[in-house]
Amino acid sequence: MFLGTYAPKLDEKGRIILPAKFRDELAGGVVMTRGQENCIYVFSTREFEELHEKIRQAPVTSKQARDYLRVFLSGASAETPDKQHRVTVPAPLRSYAKLDRDLVVIGAGSRAEIWDAEAWNTYLEAQEAAFSETDEEVIPGLF
Repeated sequence: MFLGTYAPKLDEKGRIILPAKFRDELAGGVVMTRGQENCIYVFSTREFEELHEKIRQAPVTSKQARDYLRVFLSGASAETPDKQHRVTVPAPLRSYAKLDRDLVVIGAGSRAEIWDAEAWNTYLEAQEAAFSETDEEVIPGLF
């Protein structure tokens, strides 16, 4: 499970050093793709394969499912961390997420997310008020 918040830097070659707590899970390879809210989703290869199996179950007759699948998978890129635990963030994904040198990597349970630091801070500030004011069941069976 991916947890926590980290602040790596993007180097001149478009690489980041994976947070130490994520390295074991991601050592076998990662799949990066477009996330929602203009971040990058980072899955272990194993987790992405499991997710892909679930996605494949969506009916081909559903336009919304086809649209989601196209956007989600067309942006996907399999990457392998090097010996220094760096992984390249492909240029199209860097552009999509508007990544600059300062990044935030968050753990989001089954995935990590890479955010531009300014975008993350703006998002978090906007969401914290809503988070503290939640008064109904947002996640079924949890609250």
